[in-house]
Amino acid sequence: MQIDRRTFITGSASLVAAIAVGPTSARAAMSGFRPKGNAKVDHAAYNTLLKAHVKPDAERYNRVDYRGVKSNLPALRSYISALQAVDPTSLSRNEAHAYWINLYNAKTLEVVAEAFPVTSIKKINLGGSFLFGAGPWTAKLVTINGTELSLDEIEHEIVRALLRDPMSHYGLNCASYSCPNLATSAFTGANVDALLRQNAIDYINHPRGVSVVKGRITASRIYSWYAGDFGGKGKLKHHWSLFANPHKAADIAAASISGYDYDWSINAV
Repeated sequence: MQIDRRTFITGSASLVAAIAVGPTSARAAMSGFRPKGNAKVDHAAYNTLLKAHVKPDAERYNRVDYRGVKSNLPALRSYISALQAVDPTSLSRNEAHAYWINLYNAKTLEVVAEAFPVTSIKKINLGGSFLFGAGPWTAKLVTINGTELSLDEIEHEIVRALLRDPMSHYGLNCASYSCPNLATSAFTGANVDALLRQNAIDYINHPRGVSVVKGRITASRIYSWYAGDFGGKGKLKHHWSLFANPHKAADIAAASISGYDYDWSINAV
């Protein structure tokens, strides 16, 4: 059993943390993707597509022109095919981090654009999900080094299990309002840390990431589902304070966490 973005479970946070990265056998199988080289990947084509179709608003929330992406599907598919021809074990750690985030996001873009107009990614039934019974996350959508992979496997068994960087959550985009931004630039080995940091700043300073009203914090469910990745719920306020602007950091420090929320509406323009 696997707990992921689609799963809402009330009860023990420790239970969620214990099974969030999937079964031991699955993690062991994916360990073969561990990066151990120094090769690089060219993401220029994807960068051009993102700059054309990702539209930031005045609050630094990025919406996606899926109709525009749909018209550029051949270019997007060509890029995804190029990524599938890469051996990710030949990459450095930062290059691999950028590679897997871009692959996840590019494939999600393709899936949503193909189905667009659609009001939520959860309405795209390509194989189901643990609780909701629909969605694209468990379908085998790409083949890397001869292994068929789902979006769930990329996120949980590779990005989270192998790279073990909580900042990854600010890069992976699930095509929904409450998700951290789909960046306007492609991740690269050179920019991955800085771009993840900027996405964290934009997310935590936006109400969909962390909202503080009358001394009470309502945060994205990402911080509930993946609390263990951030050091546990007791360390969330400290994590947010690292990226919040001074005014919001003061509000967070004086407030208590009252709950978590998530809006699955599509992040379209």
